[in-house]
Amino acid sequence: MSRPRSSHPPSAPPRDDASPLCLKRQLCFALYAASNRVTRLARSALDALGLTYPQYLVLLVLWEHSTCTVGEIGQALMLDSGTLTPLLKRMEANGLLTRTRDPADERCVRIALSPQGRALKRRAAQVPAGMRCRIGLPPDDIESLREQLHALLQAIEPPPDER
Repeated sequence: MSRPRSSHPPSAPPRDDASPLCLKRQLCFALYAASNRVTRLARSALDALGLTYPQYLVLLVLWEHSTCTVGEIGQALMLDSGTLTPLLKRMEANGLLTRTRDPADERCVRIALSPQGRALKRRAAQVPAGMRCRIGLPPDDIESLREQLHALLQAIEPPPDER
């Protein structure tokens, strides 16, 4: 018989918080947990739009740039084409975008918004403000955190020759 899972941390006495192996000291865990929670906060607004979070990210890129290659979207979202291609195919099947081969280079697939994808932009405009309200931090704190996270991404970005 298995024990029921508890949502509480183990009842053992707390370990030394100064230990490099203390969970609270792990940057990767803090980023992971915060990312999961923020993405979950967005879910209800995105569900109302009929979007998943990755689909919303693709649309953000296309609303900003109109037409992009798969590679350009992948670079903006830090995703490889193997991850991105099935997502883009589903979005095309849902009528949000079009995928066409570049006549000058058949290896290159160009992604453009469909009329339905363009129209969704107006409805999605409320998502960022709604997220800021749900997070509950002062706007300056959210901006500062965003800038720090972008600086972190830039600091750990591999050099061009290692990509």
